Amino acid sequence: MDDDHLDEPRLRRLIDVGRGLLSQLDPEAVLDQVLETAREITGARYAALGVLDGDRRELERFITRGIDAATHRSIGDLPRGRGILGVLIDSPRPLRIASVGEHPKSYGFPPGHPPMSSFLGVPVLVRGQVWGNLYLTEKQDGTEFDAVDEESVVILAGWAAIAIENARLYDAAAARRDELEQTARRLEAARAIALAVGAEMELDQVLELIAKRGRALVEARSVVILLREGADLVVAASAGVAERAVGARVPIEGSTTGQVLTSRSVRRIADVGAQLRISSSQLGVGGARTALLAPLVYRGRGLGVLAAFDHGAEAADFSEDDEATLRAFAASGATAVALAQTVQHDRLRHSLDAAEAERRRWARELHDETLQGLGGLRVMLSSALRRVEQEAVAEQLREGVGQVEREIENLRAIITELRPAALDELGLAPAIEALVDRVSAVEGLTIECAIEPAGGVQRLGQELETTVYRLVQEALTNVAKHARADHARVSIDVADARVAIEIADDGRGFDPDAATTGFGLAGMRERVALSGGELTVAPAASGTTVHAILPRSELDESVVQRVAH
Repeated sequence: MDDDHLDEPRLRRLIDVGRGLLSQLDPEAVLDQVLETAREITGARYAALGVLDGDRRELERFITRGIDAATHRSIGDLPRGRGILGVLIDSPRPLRIASVGEHPKSYGFPPGHPPMSSFLGVPVLVRGQVWGNLYLTEKQDGTEFDAVDEESVVILAGWAAIAIENARLYDAAAARRDELEQTARRLEAARAIALAVGAEMELDQVLELIAKRGRALVEARSVVILLREGADLVVAASAGVAERAVGARVPIEGSTTGQVLTSRSVRRIADVGAQLRISSSQLGVGGARTALLAPLVYRGRGLGVLAAFDHGAEAADFSEDDEATLRAFAASGATAVALAQTVQHDRLRHSLDAAEAERRRWARELHDETLQGLGGLRVMLSSALRRVEQEAVAEQLREGVGQVEREIENLRAIITELRPAALDELGLAPAIEALVDRVSAVEGLTIECAIEPAGGVQRLGQELETTVYRLVQEALTNVAKHARADHARVSIDVADARVAIEIADDGRGFDPDAATTGFGLAGMRERVALSGGELTVAPAASGTTVHAILPRSELDESVVQRVAH
């Protein structure tokens, strides 16, 4: 065999080393293995790897093998790439020297440096650019480095370049995953803060104050405040000998309290059992005999009802003076309630707007930065896959490409959940249809979607479109998570004065008045209340039906905009 070519044992050793390097994903372990292998296959006493800085003008790192710690300390500062080492930086190609000291570029060695004569240097090229240089000195048998040594180290440097790039890609993918997790944690932290801020309800304090002072004013045993919520009056506060019944609902239509609200008139009731039309125990005042009901009206808008029960210790009838007193007090109380509701609604609206703005910002950040970065990573992995001949390495790269592609799809789903681009760019109908298709595909539900008018849906105001979309999104989320349904139907009817939304499913149903640890239904009620609409959640013949009516503002820009459905 020609002495100038690799013999079979060394070639096999290089192949084995290459396999080992390509399976190694720790960059430091790669460098250590390269140095030790270079010494082994060439018989060099000393090996070093110089890593270039970002400008590729000097060494920012110098890793050695064969020199002990004491010698390192005596040498002092490590080289930066001058002299012989600088030759490879300026001219990145293999360099063999019989005697370092005789080379015209030699700077000599610092005090304490071990003697070195023969020299072999090979550049390490990563993606066609010089990443660093591999240096070998002082063959242990006292001979010079030959062409076979050079060819061996060139092959080793090629393996090292691929292994280093693989390790870099792996680290980059891991960093991207960490970044996504951190982003998700940041998104979750932002959501928790928004919910905490929205939970600061000064309205409760106002209602408690009204109930207590109203009770003292008319000397009632109990006072209950009911606030309007859609088609119902809901117990919001109480004082006196009343059991806590906050959240209990009384329909406006067909009830005495509802008549007081709609007629805007005070009513005295001498016999609660015969005249109230509902059991007083539903309001937390079981056994009440008499009552005085006053509407809470602010600028012609009925907010609720202030109900006093049982005058004095003997539960006597309320007088005309009590009626006049409670009427005046209810008027001032309505003003306080309206102001507190306005503040609460403004805070809620600001919170929702800020949340939507944050969703948009995160969606843009994830799309423009993280998604594009993952796309670039996928391209790099695919490019590396085309250049790799070893099947084991190719399989690892294919797995890496598949994992990155799955992360891309997951990220796209997160971006869509945060803020669907279709909602801003195309309008409500395309966004709802895309949402239905996505939930149907992911959850395995059969979902019908009907949006009227079928020929074209007007663009609604941004706030209204967001409210409709979030209502449908939350309702479908509840169906998927809790209903155990097979089928669902989404219906949206856009008319001149209102938008009607209905989501029905054939699942197991639930009690909408039951206590819950979730925020979905509460968030839906808040959005609907903020828009001045009505929301009902009720069991159907099979499953649950969510129905909402949202009024359209006269300033809604949909008056002049239409988008093809």
